[in-house]
Amino acid sequence: MTSRSIFVLAVALLATCCSASEYAVMRNGFALKHERREVVGEITRLYLTAASPSSFVDVPSADIERFEKDEIVIAPVEPKIAPPQVLSIDQSISQAGEKHHIDPDFISSVVRAESGFHPRAVSPKGARGLMQLMPKTAAGLGVKDSFDGNENIEAGTRYLRQLLEQFDYDAVKALAAYNAGPDRVTHYRGVPPYSETRNYVARIVRDYNRKKAADDKLAAKPVQPTKPSTRRKAAIVADSAPVQH
Repeated sequence: MTSRSIFVLAVALLATCCSASEYAVMRNGFALKHERREVVGEITRLYLTAASPSSFVDVPSADIERFEKDEIVIAPVEPKIAPPQVLSIDQSISQAGEKHHIDPDFISSVVRAESGFHPRAVSPKGARGLMQLMPKTAAGLGVKDSFDGNENIEAGTRYLRQLLEQFDYDAVKALAAYNAGPDRVTHYRGVPPYSETRNYVARIVRDYNRKKAADDKLAAKPVQPTKPSTRRKAAIVADSAPVQH
């Protein structure tokens, strides 16, 4: 094999191509960005663009101190967090009723008796919000802001569900417990002999039954195709609860 052939073979073996951009850092401190490089003898050919093989710079290999990758760091796209949905009181009641399987009309009657639908209502005893949660009760339910209507209704409905389960779905006892506390209802084995509690329970029962009676009258009318009647809830009585099992 001739010396020329050996030289050509050496050039072929030394030829190196780079698929990614990098910098050739020169000993004098300069840096040349290139797409790929090729070593030919004592010369390093730096191709400046991948598309044009004629765009290159030849530099003595001895003048190159090192090569560095042109690492392009792409910052991750921050997910867009949708602002919390602001629900109306009716929407919050409907949502809570569906979640905890309680007739929304029953929840609405409780809200009416507790706060008159005023989200920032505060009782003399310190109960707050639409469903008048006491601070200790609210804390136990994980409520962060009792004046947040959606949070208050969800927590109040959850607590009401717990009371219904505790008193075997007796709505009257559950309402009395919501007003006077479950310990007093257990102690008296029913509605405590407090005029406030008895009036409270009676007011909610009347309001709820009034809504159901109105629904029954509406359902008795001919159904209009544009406004079909889909609500079928029984009126509350002393030994039944407005709960969907």
